Amino acid sequence: MRSKIFTITLIILSSIFYNNTYSQDTSQDELRKLFSAMRIIDYAYVDSVDNHHLIEQAITAMLKELDPHSVYFSKEEIIAADEPLKGNFEGVGIQFQIHNDTLLVVAPIVGGPSDKVGIMAGDKIITINGENIIGDKLTNKFVRDHLRGKKGTKVIVGIKRSKKELIEFDIIRDKIPINSVDASYMVSNKTGYIKITRFARTTKEEFDKAIINLKKQGAEKLILDLRGNPGGYLGTAISIADEFLDKNKLIVFTEGLRSPKKEFTSSEKGNFEKGKLLVLINEGSASASEIVSGAVQDWGRGLIVGRRSFGKGLVQRPFTLPDSSVIRLTTARYHTPSGRCIQRPYDEGVNEYYNNLQERMKNGEFVHPDSIHFPDSLKYTTVSGRTVYGGGGIMPDIFIPWDSTQYNDYYTDIIRKRLPNEFVISYLDKNRELLTSKYTTIKKFKKEFSISEEDMAEFLVLAKEKKIEFNEKQYADTKNKIKLLLKAVIAQNIFGINSYYEVISELDEVLQKAIKLIDDDKVFKENKIM
Repeated sequence: MRSKIFTITLIILSSIFYNNTYSQDTSQDELRKLFSAMRIIDYAYVDSVDNHHLIEQAITAMLKELDPHSVYFSKEEIIAADEPLKGNFEGVGIQFQIHNDTLLVVAPIVGGPSDKVGIMAGDKIITINGENIIGDKLTNKFVRDHLRGKKGTKVIVGIKRSKKELIEFDIIRDKIPINSVDASYMVSNKTGYIKITRFARTTKEEFDKAIINLKKQGAEKLILDLRGNPGGYLGTAISIADEFLDKNKLIVFTEGLRSPKKEFTSSEKGNFEKGKLLVLINEGSASASEIVSGAVQDWGRGLIVGRRSFGKGLVQRPFTLPDSSVIRLTTARYHTPSGRCIQRPYDEGVNEYYNNLQERMKNGEFVHPDSIHFPDSLKYTTVSGRTVYGGGGIMPDIFIPWDSTQYNDYYTDIIRKRLPNEFVISYLDKNRELLTSKYTTIKKFKKEFSISEEDMAEFLVLAKEKKIEFNEKQYADTKNKIKLLLKAVIAQNIFGINSYYEVISELDEVLQKAIKLIDDDKVFKENKIM
């Protein structure tokens, strides 16, 4: 019976991958070779074989040979993979990918538990609750079973970054925020700010609500923050780009060997077709984020500010298998209006591809834009006559370096040990009633509230209890940052996540520079912004 099921499964697998559409490239001899190898293993192997697992591993291995973004999901895994874009759940709040038997953080979900303790895109999770997770046991199901859990429960993850030693993070599981527009508020009398953390099904609706509200408050200019946004639905990205472009402007086109060229153009009316636009990006901005920023840049509609984006220009299409598992197969490349594909090379293998962000940091790219070199063969010209490049992300019009000095080890330790959140919970237990009666609006809270020296003394006592080694110089260097962070977390607990961003924005040097840049007519003119 087992061999019969195994044989049927192989026939189905062969029919899916090697039907007439693909027979031009794959000979019948090759198909028989694959089928025979699987039959031999089933018939003659020394031990019993989990055929289901073996086939799944074979599919995964085949996809790894294609590109870094073609992946396989079991029936259960596809539901979990879609949750950040569709629904809500309780857990640690990361988007992840398994490569080379290692768990890689693609992006922490902004406002989620992992984001709050300082986990970053590119981090490698090596241990969970002290258990080494590298190796064959590491599957999507394993990760889900170990990182998901009831709100309020704790999990300790060991993270490897550039240093050799592991850094442990205590994460308290929570309900994962499902909004994709995490913040929208006025940063000046005439400038609104919107932060989109991913391109989900509800993003367009959330964006429309935010931009209409900002306009009512007098917004004539807009800063769109796509930093750390790993992407999402292609259609959502197109609809957001459409908000900034007038009728019949090409937003993006997709094309592949077996996917005919398909163009997506803007519709008649957008919510912000006029007025200065500035888009913030960084190395964590990928895929759909790059579609939006690429369209804005190519049409000269706005100023792109920050650091070079991730560089993902591949389109995945889901193919459902008979058992409801799914292959997300790369079927096309997307191109910005000028014709450039911003997909970075992956010919050195998946491992090198995902280590690229660390290499870019090591090579000084986050600090010195001169370290980035684009070949002339990838040069393109925008409608307004500007030179742009493909082959490796969107290069901003204005580069703002990463400030590696603003967070020292002491500050990092208090973040990863969740001290701000723990302190604020205790603080609000004693002061919530007084605060909510005194500060009825976030505007009043921002202007009048401050963390006292007595509060900071209590915070230091908590840090000592948590065995965080006190460093007088580092504490002095970051004391004001800690005070503002505590104020922001208090604001979030009283007024909501939007208020957290309003308060903490004072620490955001990139945003503060963007606020000045959007009022600088000379910069817009020099970059031929329409």
